[in-house]
Amino acid sequence: MKRNEVDRRPLAEYLALHYPVTLHREPDGGFVAEVEDLPGCLTQGENLAEVYDRIEDARRLWLETAYAQGDEIPLPPTDESFSGRLLLRLPRALHGRLAREARRQDVSLNQYIVALLAEGSVRGDLVRLAAEIERLRAELDLAQVLGEAPIPRAFPAAAALPRPK
Repeated sequence: MKRNEVDRRPLAEYLALHYPVTLHREPDGGFVAEVEDLPGCLTQGENLAEVYDRIEDARRLWLETAYAQGDEIPLPPTDESFSGRLLLRLPRALHGRLAREARRQDVSLNQYIVALLAEGSVRGDLVRLAAEIERLRAELDLAQVLGEAPIPRAFPAAAALPRPK
């Protein structure tokens, strides 16, 4: 869709925006990075440092091309995009169990469910992060054995992480 030149921001403003990037691990190794808010803006790389550099280049090229062609450039989502309200349907038995536990803890059902969601989200992030740290450690150990540069540019602190016993 073409955008009216009057409504258009300068290219530098679009380039300065921060778009969320989604990483996908490839089954055969490497990663795919995608800027979901910019349709078709994705790339791949063998390691996180490489895919990070490439997605930044892909994002910049996507924005420059769309701008040059006069296409509409979507803005990244913000917290204002979400109202904080969510209608959720769940089985009656689960609703009852959650309500009883909320009463037992002397909090509202809403507070209890939000706490469970936050805890689960953080736990999932920590599990994914721990797995990624272990993979990076193995990659670094292999690089040291092979005599290659052991520390990817994007992760200089990785070598200082304690090793599991």
